[in-house]
Amino acid sequence: MSLSPLFIEKSFDDLPGWGDDDPLAAFEAFRRSAFHVLTKPYRSGALGVDFGAFAGAYAEARGASSVSRSEARTFFERHFVPMLVRSETGSGLVTGFYEPQVEASPVRTELFVVPLLSRPADLADVDDANRPEGMDPYLAFARRTADGLAEYFDRGTIERGALAGQGLEIAWLADKVDAFFIHVQGAARLAMTDGRLCRVTYAAKSGQRFTGPGKVLSELGEIPLAAVTMQSIRAWFKAHPQRIDEILWQNRSYIFFREAEVEDAALGPIAAAKVPLTPGRSVAVDRLLHTFGTPFYIDAPTLTAFDKRPFRRLMIAQDTGSAITGPARGDLFAGSGDAAGEIAGVVRNAADFYALVPRALVGGAK
Repeated sequence: MSLSPLFIEKSFDDLPGWGDDDPLAAFEAFRRSAFHVLTKPYRSGALGVDFGAFAGAYAEARGASSVSRSEARTFFERHFVPMLVRSETGSGLVTGFYEPQVEASPVRTELFVVPLLSRPADLADVDDANRPEGMDPYLAFARRTADGLAEYFDRGTIERGALAGQGLEIAWLADKVDAFFIHVQGAARLAMTDGRLCRVTYAAKSGQRFTGPGKVLSELGEIPLAAVTMQSIRAWFKAHPQRIDEILWQNRSYIFFREAEVEDAALGPIAAAKVPLTPGRSVAVDRLLHTFGTPFYIDAPTLTAFDKRPFRRLMIAQDTGSAITGPARGDLFAGSGDAAGEIAGVVRNAADFYALVPRALVGGAK
């Protein structure tokens, strides 16, 4: 496997602000992946960053229980070579995501009426081996029926009661818009009315394509595209409560959840790379192109929402998402709760991506 020509070799001196960034939290995030891969290796991405080439870096990270800021920087400089990732559309792009925290009830009440559902028994995984002839090749899930597999119920159908009476409700929320954004983020912390703090995280989905409400509202002329943020979408829904279903049901995709513990309140949910996300240091990437565990130095000078300074940070690829497609595209994990949501909701900035590629692979790129 050779490196993609989309990678352009650079030096650490070429990375804007490299010496000013504190890579210690990124090292700890990388170390968490280093332990996970002992049980299940990551799949190598199509751009040629072979998972096997991380072996030396992972081994050293596992043996380093305590490192300083300078030692963390030296670690990455010793094991990796920065590669500018060329975007097929010009500049790269970063957005943000977070883990919402909302109040919830374990039972339906007069106030808490919006359910978060677990995976239904009739939801089947679909791939090329079992996909019925004529079924949309995008669909990765389907419904088992007496006549075989069929497209699963969409959001509107489910919210009108298609799965009622099956006991799938994990928890109940008071607000449909809160529930929708939990679907978008794929996880949430729930402050239960009985005093517990629990977490739900992605288990499966109905399978249809995602259609964002911001796109819908922009096309309807309700919000200018340049002004679409999570905050502006929420404000529009608050002003037009009678139109919430009209807009949200245009997103046919529906997410199912599973319960998970909050083992470390400082970390986010366990995501696609099977390790807890690190606020401000974990990034979601296109997993078909990139290899989980890859460090990325991201330079987004117009992004100041994280700490009032231009965003120049070392991040670790530990998640993915259906909207995260392309070689220079990333979704930055901002953390959990409302403050993180305020950051994530406004992130949409041009960025340069520098993949830190294991030194053993660099000869093939020249």
